[in-house]
Amino acid sequence: MPSDIPEIHGQCASGLEPVRAAFEDNFARGQELGARFSLVHKGELVVDLWAGHADRARTTAFDAATLTPIFSTTKAVAALMVARLVDQGRLAYDQAVAEVWPEFAQAGKGAITVEQALSHQAGLSGFVEAVEPSLWFDWDGVCARLAGMAPLWPPGTASGYHPVTYGYLAGEIFRRVDGRTMGAALREDIAQPFDLDLWIGLPDAEHDRCADLQRPPAFPDFGEINVPTKAAFLEPWSSPGGRGQAEWRRAEIPSANGHATAPALARLMSALASGGWLDGEMILSPALIAEMARERIGGQDLVLPFVMSWGAGVMRNQALHPWGPGDQTFGHSGWGGSCAFADPETGLAGAYVMNKQSAHLLGDPRAKRLIEAAYGAL
Repeated sequence: MPSDIPEIHGQCASGLEPVRAAFEDNFARGQELGARFSLVHKGELVVDLWAGHADRARTTAFDAATLTPIFSTTKAVAALMVARLVDQGRLAYDQAVAEVWPEFAQAGKGAITVEQALSHQAGLSGFVEAVEPSLWFDWDGVCARLAGMAPLWPPGTASGYHPVTYGYLAGEIFRRVDGRTMGAALREDIAQPFDLDLWIGLPDAEHDRCADLQRPPAFPDFGEINVPTKAAFLEPWSSPGGRGQAEWRRAEIPSANGHATAPALARLMSALASGGWLDGEMILSPALIAEMARERIGGQDLVLPFVMSWGAGVMRNQALHPWGPGDQTFGHSGWGGSCAFADPETGLAGAYVMNKQSAHLLGDPRAKRLIEAAYGAL
């Protein structure tokens, strides 16, 4: 084995050797610092591979306990948490957001539905007027600003990706119905009972396990820049800032700052690929999985330079196929390359996490290589 390929740890079921080879190849190409890839097939963990370093100085091994920031891959987790409320009859996708969050009706937003907010149709992709980047650490402050804001395009007419604001929309809808923050509910209802190393809002005691990030070598290509794209990504206040890394990890931002291991994400997504079952318990009914994944809007996104297909908080594979060949597959990708997906047609689910970020907005070649190797082998 070439010396520049680190030792590969973990397990890979018989017949899935091409996945291990693809994982090694990502390191051989110099594309990884530390990474982990996990696959669950029909409820069974069949691949769980990790290698490399958790820090940029390459002094700390990326190991089974390493937590990785997953950025927008967190949105798939948030979508599941909202779907559970719908499954319990406590919320409906087609009801107005203002029914549970009355202040949201301001500035002509009274008719925006829960599913429109979750599928990036609300016209609230970011703030046009300047705010302090530290505002994002003030949950009530952000929600009040979103409630008072006029949409940047007519709601329901197009999708325009909400990179950060999605978390406050989904999270506040959840909090108004459930009473708990989404991060607390995730911990109490899902992560702890099923032993998933998955967090929205990371306690200080866990921070030492986090991988350092190596930032992308270039800025993503957003195509033609418009007002919604600028508000979403390109203003100095478009993302949280000014408070330091510890406060960032501690915050609960269900769109952007989840921390997880790959097997935790893969096991959670496996429930969505296997009729809702996780370790012998149903966490979401098959009907609600199908309803969450059903297309709410498709076509050219106003913020991302792609034709997209959106479910209720999840990206649908149908438009761009970042996660294998299946049209029914759904999931989410995160800034720098992470992803998690569920394929109900084959019962396959997977997750890829890493700490060397790329500039790809969707369909990172490293993850695609691993996923295509898995489908080829299966």
